[in-house]
Amino acid sequence: MTARRRIDIAEGRAALAAWRRGDAARPVTAMAVRYTLEELTARAPGNAVEVRVPPFGVTQCIAGPRHTRGTPPNVVECDAATWLALVTGQTGWIDAVEQGKVAASGLRADLSAVLPL
Repeated sequence: MTARRRIDIAEGRAALAAWRRGDAARPVTAMAVRYTLEELTARAPGNAVEVRVPPFGVTQCIAGPRHTRGTPPNVVECDAATWLALVTGQTGWIDAVEQGKVAASGLRADLSAVLPL
């Protein structure tokens, strides 16, 4: 079963392209983050890892054990600029984690195999 998309793919790609060109307006950033979170879920479906990009969105991805209550055991969290830099390849996963730009907890919280998108 594939995840249902809420963001139109063309609109999401346009927002991501605008962000890459330097447009950091809140609506553009929000659309780009939400689109890329949906894209991550489409490419790496599952419920083992929760990816949080406050205040714009959250998704679950990566196959593995599903959590049902409370804080999930595998969590990745970062700000929108870091997330978009990761998904576009402007920043590498290891560098972002080592620099403290990404909080990643749990055995499955390494997204280096699925990023950049």
